[in-house]
Amino acid sequence: MQRIVCHVDMDAFFVSVEELFDPSLKGKPVVVGGKANQRGVVSAASYEARKFGVHSAMPLRTAGQLCPQALFVEGHFERYREYSKKVLTVLNRFSPRVEMASIDEAYLDLTGTERLHGPPMQMAHKLHQAIGNETQLNCSLGVASSRLVAKVSSDAAKPNGVLFVLPGQEAKFLAPLNVRTIPGVGKKAEAQLNKLGIRKVGDLAKLDENFLAAHFGKWGLALAGKAKGADAGGWFDSEIGAAEDPKSISHEHTFDQDVENRETLETTLLKLSEMVAKRLRAQKLYSKTIQLKLRYEDFSTFTRAHTLDHATQLDQEVAGAVISLFRQAWDGKTRVRLLGVHAGTLQTVEGQMSLLEEPHTARLREAFRSIDHIRDKYGAASIALAKTLKANLRERLHDKKPD
Repeated sequence: MQRIVCHVDMDAFFVSVEELFDPSLKGKPVVVGGKANQRGVVSAASYEARKFGVHSAMPLRTAGQLCPQALFVEGHFERYREYSKKVLTVLNRFSPRVEMASIDEAYLDLTGTERLHGPPMQMAHKLHQAIGNETQLNCSLGVASSRLVAKVSSDAAKPNGVLFVLPGQEAKFLAPLNVRTIPGVGKKAEAQLNKLGIRKVGDLAKLDENFLAAHFGKWGLALAGKAKGADAGGWFDSEIGAAEDPKSISHEHTFDQDVENRETLETTLLKLSEMVAKRLRAQKLYSKTIQLKLRYEDFSTFTRAHTLDHATQLDQEVAGAVISLFRQAWDGKTRVRLLGVHAGTLQTVEGQMSLLEEPHTARLREAFRSIDHIRDKYGAASIALAKTLKANLRERLHDKKPD
């Protein structure tokens, strides 16, 4: 049976959701992520802003310089999650094997569904239309015999298109593309390949596997397979829907101005801890190692970690550990540029806890889950500790992961 893989990529997702709530943004250069004079980074940019070189993960100030006429929007991440769930609901109707690769992209294994949805191109158009009808958002679809080619073809179909690479034509489709097109090949890898005269995927496909292995090791062998359109190496080896749990969960905040006020810094850590703990509960995970990230005004960066006696997903336990680490690490006078809270050593069970503590902890977990539900429905600011309201932190998400 011929494998049929579909990659769904929402077009300018964050911006498109913002346009649903504010139609005046349509057709204009829009940047989501904050204000042009802030230190943060771009979460998403409209196609009109991208024409000026603006892209996700770029500093907001750089975006403001490249496109001073752009409209800068703070972002509403609860809305993006809501619409991501709407997309997932549609995808689940087309296949039981769905994997969300990020908030705005997903893979579907449609193998064996032809009797229900028709041949590949027909089912792709049906899926494309269903997503548009139920979310009022545009998306691009790539269909192929592998994840890799499906992902590359969805990018080629942008914006708002559908592209099907026929079985047996994968290598021919990839050959004229730049090697950077291959998922996993970033700027550094591209430079290394260029030094060897490898600029197009076709150049890569012509090389002997032994040559690539000698220069790049196991990664070189994976590249050889990818150049021919195969799902080779790392994440592409797994079955769709069989993604592993995350190895860590973290949130960071860069201050608009360097800070030396202890209350402000500790309030920020408390808010970051809330955000980390919320994500732990959402994914039904517990963390046993809490880590602090501390970056000073001169960009010197330090990390400090503490291992708890039991795994947790409670706000106050995460905050207690990280604030204790902060008080040990900070000298009390050096200005701070960035703070981060990182939860590691993740597990799906809480671990050993005394019988006296368990009823109290269980009640706390239920209380926090109720709070999470309210925040998901009405926004992160709808319910919070009075102290963390002063932090004024904005959640950071990107519509695409930078290389």
